[in-house]
Amino acid sequence: MATVKQFEDLEIWKLSRILCDYNYTIAINTDLRKEYKFYNQIDGLSGSIMDNIAKSFGRNVNREFIQFLSFSKA
Repeated sequence: MATVKQFEDLEIWKLSRILCDYNYTIAINTDLRKEYKFYNQIDGLSGSIMDNIAKSFGRNVNREFIQFLSFSKA
């Protein structure tokens, strides 16, 4: 099994980035951006997935990493 040296190498982080990009594309190409509160909530939630993965990776403790991944999943 390969050792991951930075969180950007994690497949889950790469997928969360794709999700953020996808949400942005949908907002630009539809009327979703006019629904400011809804758009802002979706934008914040998709960004927090990447943030939680990055924060947990830096702690170097498996138990906390799993906890933050569960936050991201929720």
